Amino acid sequence: MMQIFKSIPENMEANLYLPSMGTITQTHNLTKKEKWFEIQMPETHSFSYNPGQFVEVSLFGVGEAPISITSAMKNPGLFEMTIRDVGVLTEKIHALNSGDLIGIRGPFGNGFDLKKFKGKDVLIVAGGIGLVPIRSLIHTILNDRKSYGRLIILYGTKSSQDLLYKSELDQWETHPGIEFQMTVDQPSPDWHGIVGVITTLIPSVTLDLENTVAAIVGPPVMYKFVLLSLLTKGLSDENIYLSLERRMKCGVGKCGHCQINHSLVCQDGPVYHYPELKKLQEALK
Repeated sequence: MMQIFKSIPENMEANLYLPSMGTITQTHNLTKKEKWFEIQMPETHSFSYNPGQFVEVSLFGVGEAPISITSAMKNPGLFEMTIRDVGVLTEKIHALNSGDLIGIRGPFGNGFDLKKFKGKDVLIVAGGIGLVPIRSLIHTILNDRKSYGRLIILYGTKSSQDLLYKSELDQWETHPGIEFQMTVDQPSPDWHGIVGVITTLIPSVTLDLENTVAAIVGPPVMYKFVLLSLLTKGLSDENIYLSLERRMKCGVGKCGHCQINHSLVCQDGPVYHYPELKKLQEALK
């Protein structure tokens, strides 16, 4: 029988299955569906993370779900997440406010390998709620801006009402260290920007193909077309990374829900180097 369970890192054994209680320190609504939370973990809980990782968020008696970390690692034990209201658990989480406690397991998974990004131009392609997990990488780069080349951010949503982090988007548009473009599929009467799917933005972007690393996060249907557009421009497989954050469930490689052939997304991902992902796809044929 194929062994699919991975070894457990020693520093995760203490809190692998048992949630620690984090305190909600700040919240605010981003859209009608998305709410932003800042969480402070207790001092007794060792909590550090890399951009692209996720946590398991729980309310006792209600349930648990994997949620992406959306902040850069800065202060020990402090992190941010943005949650979309899509069911019973997320509805009850949305009802929480500052001072309330919430169960946190993790962080889990492999994030972006910053060693592969430093010294390079970085192209971010985010679709819809994909901006949530990729925001941690964006903030990490901005916090250490001199270690990276150009920062190009392409962001697309269905409508202007779905835009996340609107105040940040305004800052990115005028930030001297960011080349930022965004588009919407379905414009409202007050929308005066670009209209079209996310790939509408790619042809106009000039890339140093030998020195550009791309990070892509979004709905599954987006990946095929974004990859085709980038490869058509001449970007190599070796310079592309993708996050499959939508596939996780237990977070510890036990349920098999996220298994792709011999790989477990919750442990080998959610961030994959595109050549690795191609091998997994070919093995499924």
